[in-house]
Amino acid sequence: MPTLNGAVVLVTGANGGLGTHFVHQALERGAAKVYAAARNPREWGDDRITPLVLDVTSPESVAVAADIARDVTVVINNAGASNGSSVLGDLSAARELFEVNFWGALEVTNAFTPALRSSGGTLLNVLSVLSWLGIGDAYSATKAALWQATNTQRIKLAADGVHVAGLHLGYADTPMTRGVDAPKLDPADVVRSAYDGLEAGSHEILADELSRQVKAGLAAPVEVLYPQLARSDA
Repeated sequence: MPTLNGAVVLVTGANGGLGTHFVHQALERGAAKVYAAARNPREWGDDRITPLVLDVTSPESVAVAADIARDVTVVINNAGASNGSSVLGDLSAARELFEVNFWGALEVTNAFTPALRSSGGTLLNVLSVLSWLGIGDAYSATKAALWQATNTQRIKLAADGVHVAGLHLGYADTPMTRGVDAPKLDPADVVRSAYDGLEAGSHEILADELSRQVKAGLAAPVEVLYPQLARSDA
């Protein structure tokens, strides 16, 4: 069963709203060391936290980070972005978003797979309820792609003793959702649910009721998920 006790944890996007909680709560659960990875890492004032330069959109940066942090046993693919881009029209911004949310996450996983195989470690991909709902446009597309990639990683790495989990959540109260006018989750609660799920051996972690409801409704007709498609007989 995966455990944080004694683990060496890598958190990408460590400076962000969820990332900070992933760092601190890993230590609270007994992690021996946390690599707090970010494009511009900050000092944490704790000898157990090692700031690490890691730009997920740069294969060279990811490779250097993986060479430094060879002792990692848990990887948290938390780095992500949202730029309001669309899959319709000019795709330049959507491509940029895929570089962060999809290709970046895959790059990190591939670079740290040798360490995870060696330790029989754990990978957590931070996804979203929008993995299953297209209302987030290009953002939804990036998370849907990462969800499917997570399924593939889970299958392929299981034989190597690597546990792969996906975290789905609705809007959390972080800088990324500052402009969203909707109820928001406490990031601390989200991370607590994520780590509870990891230590319980869950492959899929649904952090809130919205995620549970949407997941349960995926087998329904598409008009149920998207009422705007339903025709009116009036």
